[in-house]
Amino acid sequence: MMKKLDILMVGVGGQGNVLASDILGEVAMAAGYDVKKTDTLGMAQRGGSVVSQVRMANRVWSPLIKEGEVDILVALEKLEAVRWSHYLQAGGVAIVNNLAVPPLSVSLGTHRYPSDEEIKDTLRQRTNHVYFIDGTDKAKELGDIRTLNMFMLGCVSPFIPIDVQIWKDCIFQRLPSNILEINMAAFDKGREEISNVNLG
Repeated sequence: MMKKLDILMVGVGGQGNVLASDILGEVAMAAGYDVKKTDTLGMAQRGGSVVSQVRMANRVWSPLIKEGEVDILVALEKLEAVRWSHYLQAGGVAIVNNLAVPPLSVSLGTHRYPSDEEIKDTLRQRTNHVYFIDGTDKAKELGDIRTLNMFMLGCVSPFIPIDVQIWKDCIFQRLPSNILEINMAAFDKGREEISNVNLG
């Protein structure tokens, strides 16, 4: 059986973060693991932070992950990766979508959005396993930017020892038939992308 895995999925409102993390939890349950999950939405409809904590193991007692204990950080927006980097354990995995959604403080000029190198340097202080992914561009290439969440699930799936068919079954059960094909394609594209991308 798999050891405990703590996964933090972060993004901003409108990116489908909660749906993706719901499916992640369903995948783990379908594979026979105990799962606990919690979501935090900060003004999500206005581009605020959306944070999902998913914990899976033979037995899980609490849905909350302690600082420094996240095994895999999945960020659908790159500033969110920085904001939550202190949760990442030493040697964990960070998968970061190369998308900037400047918060209001940046738009007003009171704060500066960090450069890609600054973002990578912050994450590298925790781990060498940093993957920068052009997920938004890949979703656009597929024809619908809303498939980003399934693309990112595809990226994270190889790091979780659960058979790929279980992932696909859970996506099939969760999504309506009219958007299923393009989202399955996004999931497959994400799996392919993570195998080709260099460590950031």
